[in-house]
Amino acid sequence: MTNADLHMFSPISLSEMDEVKLMKRMDTKFVVNFNLVPEILASIAGDYRILEIDNNRLMTYDSKYYDTDDLSFYHNHHNKRTNRIKIRKRNYVESGITFLEIKRKDNKGITHKSRIPINNFNTALSAEGQDFITETVQKPLDINMSISNRFNRITLVSNNAVERVTMDFNLGFNGTVMNQNLVIIELKQEKLDRTSKLFQALKQRQVHPYSISKYCMGMATTKPQLKQNYFKHKIITINKKTA
Repeated sequence: MTNADLHMFSPISLSEMDEVKLMKRMDTKFVVNFNLVPEILASIAGDYRILEIDNNRLMTYDSKYYDTDDLSFYHNHHNKRTNRIKIRKRNYVESGITFLEIKRKDNKGITHKSRIPINNFNTALSAEGQDFITETVQKPLDINMSISNRFNRITLVSNNAVERVTMDFNLGFNGTVMNQNLVIIELKQEKLDRTSKLFQALKQRQVHPYSISKYCMGMATTKPQLKQNYFKHKIITINKKTA
């Protein structure tokens, strides 16, 4: 992928993109090989704008994820529990913004995202952060940082629908890139719409939705002692797709 691949798209600013926040949404994920990305981008260039900040179109995201001492967030996902949550600090490097974010997935598969801006990206949670978590999940939680995460992202916004697309590259955990060829594409919509230009472009290339959690994949690959039966086949499948 080159700068030319990204400059096929018209730009959209961060403030313009905020009109399509989609804090309550349906997420549909796909796994593709990096080599397929330029072809996918070329096929949808007229249908989306690309987020641009200070002439940058490939953004960097740093995250710190938090979990309970017994890693209940991880195990709830592994055990296919509904009403799951993930908690993280995320630093949006190019924009210079850091948020404390909570993602909750309900039993209908809808993602609810809540966040507050914070002043630092250190490991400790402030009293304000703890209060925000307690208010959002409606109970106090004793949590600590469980893993760090860094990746690059392209963000696209549809010209004709309430829809965003993210493409994540160079996904790393605790300072080590998981798989150089892995790209995770996420389609974010108010409700699933398979007529989406991105959805159709992937379908034409035999790329189908694939459920994956970056947090759980990172935990499973960096902490082999964890229970991970449910994730083993996913890791094997990802490695085949990105070989």
